[in-house]
Amino acid sequence: MDESRRKGNQGEAFEHYRVLLFSIAYRMTGSASDAEDLVQETYLRYQASESSEIVSLKAYLTTIITRLALNYLKSARVAREQYMGTWLPEPILTSEGGGFPLADLEQQEALSLAFLRLLEALSPPERAVFLLHEIFEYPFSEIGVMLSKSPANCRQIFHRARQALQDKRERFEPEPQRQRQLLLSFLSASQAGDMAALTSLLVKSAVSWSDGGGKVQTNLKPIYGKLAVARFWLSVTRKNQRHLTETLAEINGSSAILFWDEGRLAGVISLTLSAVGIQEIYALLNPEKLAYLQKQLSRRRAQL
Repeated sequence: MDESRRKGNQGEAFEHYRVLLFSIAYRMTGSASDAEDLVQETYLRYQASESSEIVSLKAYLTTIITRLALNYLKSARVAREQYMGTWLPEPILTSEGGGFPLADLEQQEALSLAFLRLLEALSPPERAVFLLHEIFEYPFSEIGVMLSKSPANCRQIFHRARQALQDKRERFEPEPQRQRQLLLSFLSASQAGDMAALTSLLVKSAVSWSDGGGKVQTNLKPIYGKLAVARFWLSVTRKNQRHLTETLAEINGSSAILFWDEGRLAGVISLTLSAVGIQEIYALLNPEKLAYLQKQLSRRRAQL
C-alpha cells in the first residue's frame, strides 16, 4: 500500500474515535482548547506508528491520549496553583450542532462544571483511572496496560478516587425545564434588584464561583451562604454599566445564560440545583476560557 493511501486509511479510522478521545481529554484537563491539541497530537503519533502492530485501535488511541493528558496535568498543576482567583473548567456547547453529543446520564453528569471542578481534587492518576473506569467503562486490565500499572493497583486507585468524591458528589438530576425556569428566574430577580425573590431561589448553603482569570474584575474567592450570594449578585447588576444581551444555550449538559457584548461572548452563567433550589452558581468571565465556546457557537450558526 502506498504512503498516501495508508495515511488516508489511518485518517478515516482515527475519525471514528475523535469524539471519544476529545471526551476523555476534556474531562481529564477541564480545558477544551487543550483537549483539541491533545487529540491532534494523538493523531500525529498514530500516523507515525506502525499500524500493522496495533491490535485494538481504540485501546491504542486511548492509551496515547490518556498519557498525554497525564503529562499535561503534571505541568498544569503549578500554573493552576498560581492562577488568579478561582479556576473553573472551560465551558463547552453540548446541544445539537455543538459537535459534542452526550451519551447516557452518567456521562452527562461527568461533563457538568460542578463535577469537573470536583475532579481537580484528585491526583492525575486518580483522575485517569476514575474516568476511564467509571465513565468510559474500561476494565482495570486495560487501564493497567494504558498506565503501566497492575489491575489490582488500578482498582485501589479507583476506590480511593471514588471515596474522595463520594461525599461531595451530588446525584440530583433536575428536569431540564426546571433548570431553565430557575435560571431565568435568577436572571430576572438579579436584574430587578429583588432581594426577596433572589434569596427565595437559593438554598441556605448556596455558593457562587467566579472565574475572571485576572483579566476580568470579579470576586477572587467563592462566596458562601444564601444572603452573601444574593448581595453579591445584586451588586454585580448595579455596577454593570455595559449593555449586554442574553441568550440561552445548553452548556456542559444543562441550560446556561450567555452574555454578549456587541457580538463578543462576555460571560456564561450556569447553575447547579438541589431538590429545593439553586445550590451553586458558576460565572465564567475569563475571555481565554470563552474562546472555544464562541468558536462552537459560530460553527453552529454557519450550519443553520
